Amino acid sequence: MLSELLDLVLPVRCGGCDAPGTPWCRECARTLNDPPAQVRPRVDPTVPVWTLGAYSGARRSAVVAAKERGRRDLAAPLGLASAVAIARLRRWGELPAGPLIVVPAPTRIRVARARGGDPVTRMARCAASHDPSLHVHPVLVTGARVRDSVGLSAAQRQINLAGRISIRADSVPRGLPVLVIDDIVTTGATTAEAVRVLRKAGFRTSGILVIARA
Repeated sequence: MLSELLDLVLPVRCGGCDAPGTPWCRECARTLNDPPAQVRPRVDPTVPVWTLGAYSGARRSAVVAAKERGRRDLAAPLGLASAVAIARLRRWGELPAGPLIVVPAPTRIRVARARGGDPVTRMARCAASHDPSLHVHPVLVTGARVRDSVGLSAAQRQINLAGRISIRADSVPRGLPVLVIDDIVTTGATTAEAVRVLRKAGFRTSGILVIARA
């Protein structure tokens, strides 16, 4: 009864296509079920980068809604899609079997607070809820002087991030493989800097998985 009353006041709509009556419809779920494909960003992170598709349609709508419109519920389908992609990459021999450290790509602290938390970390934790071998450690932190990357070229993004991603104290075992996870890859500058910082700290990064490529 309460759910029905809430639907009258705040109608539920699909986060991917805006269809009424469901937070995530079957058609959009099929879109997120596309197999991961390897891409080559302009800034080479030196490890494989896999994406579930282009930054368009349901993928774009879901990422924007999760980041900009407070749709925390979309972490569930995005996380499930990530877990399925990881399972596929393991079957293909692209990722190692066994325990895997999942490190969300860093976001600016002020931005994360304004959004009520980091949507990428939320998505990663939802993925781990489907696979007990995934261990989420949001250890990467972006410095206060990093500015919004919208409109910056690949070179400008690299300069913007250089030396401004760090690792906070966390009891993460250094011997386990690491997968960096993010919602979008544009130029690859963020993931490249993340991999560099992780490697310097003694982590073995096996790859990067993103929902969409821009």
